Amino acid sequence: MKAPASEARTIAIVAYLTLVGSLIAMTMNAEPKHAFGRFHTRQAFGLHLAFISVMLFSSLVWFHPYTWIGFYVCYFALWIYGFIGALQGKALLLPLLGKPFQKWFTFIS
Repeated sequence: MKAPASEARTIAIVAYLTLVGSLIAMTMNAEPKHAFGRFHTRQAFGLHLAFISVMLFSSLVWFHPYTWIGFYVCYFALWIYGFIGALQGKALLLPLLGKPFQKWFTFIS
């Protein structure tokens, strides 16, 4: 597999830096379009959005500190997995969520 361009790798790395980073990565990948940048932007955007949604829902329905710690640990583990993949130039799907994120966020091009 050919290594991604340095611009595509930069886009992928920026995407993992918070939800705002994902939005910035979307604009960075507008022209020229890089498949590697698009892949990681979808993964990161989905990860950040899922985490924020779960935390908002859990704060409204129930609040238990140990549950929140579990959510943070899962989020951080998936974030590390995706971020390391972006650093290494690999397009690795996030466990359990990667395929749906690629399907759901097709508007990210």
